[in-house]
Formats: sequence, structure tokens, C-alpha cells
Amino acid sequence: MSDAAGTSIHASAVRVGDRAVLIRGPSGSGKSRLAFDLILAGRAQWIPPAVLIGDDRVRLGKTGGQLTVHAVMELAGLIEIRGLGIRRCDFMPEGTVGLVVDLDAADAERLPLPEALKTTLSGCDLPRIPVAAGASPLPLVVAAMTTQPGLQT
Repeated sequence: MSDAAGTSIHASAVRVGDRAVLIRGPSGSGKSRLAFDLILAGRAQWIPPAVLIGDDRVRLGKTGGQLTVHAVMELAGLIEIRGLGIRRCDFMPEGTVGLVVDLDAADAERLPLPEALKTTLSGCDLPRIPVAAGASPLPLVVAAMTTQPGLQT
């Protein structure tokens, strides 16, 4: 059963390979920047091809016991590039969430405890990366995607 109309949240999402990266954080924490950086990393072949699902606002649903993320159609294909404004780019309407990145996370540590590296959303257990304020999230996400079994696509 699919719930594509699900809960709307303030987040961005990018499909990388066959899984989506859900990017959460307070306003101004760099969600759009990380989304665009992932798209560029995919183009540079550091990670599998990456395509925007949604920037700033997405909807969460559940399909077959897995968490899904869906573009909000009014914002589909739009991404904020700081210094350039709102730009249009390719997008996919949905993806299955395989990783959650929390920016400006209060529990971010140099050597995080195993429980900090997972989260549960809508009853789905997911890998998580807590990123400290001011830290660069892209290297952490790329490292997780290229070294952690189950995140490699």
C-alpha cells in the first residue's frame, strides 16, 4: 500500500543510485547546499548518479514497509543555490529513503555511538548521519555511501 500524500516536512531529498538521501535540519543549515553537492558528486562519479527529489519541502510516505520521499509538485525541479537564487534542475518525483542526514545535529560527535547512527521514521529503521554545525556534510555522506555495507548502490 502506498501513502504518497503523506506528511509534509521541511527537508530536502536526493536520489543517489537506487536510494534517496533525506536531508533534515533547521533553516539555513545547508540542506539545499548538500542536495546540490550530492548532485555534483554524482556527476563527478564520486557516488552513483544523483537527482533531486525535492528541496526545502518534501512529503514522506510508506510503501511496502519502506519509507518513501516525494516531491511537492509546486516546488518540483526547483532548488535554491545560495548566491544565485532559485534555479530549475532535473528531478525525480519520488524515492525510497536509504539514509537520513541531520544537519546541525546536537548529538554529532567525532566518534558517534552506534545508536546515533540510526533513526526510526514512520516505523522504518534507517541509517543516519548526524552532522555538527559548521562541519562539511558531503565528505561524511560520500564516506558512508562508499564504505558502509547496505548504503553502497
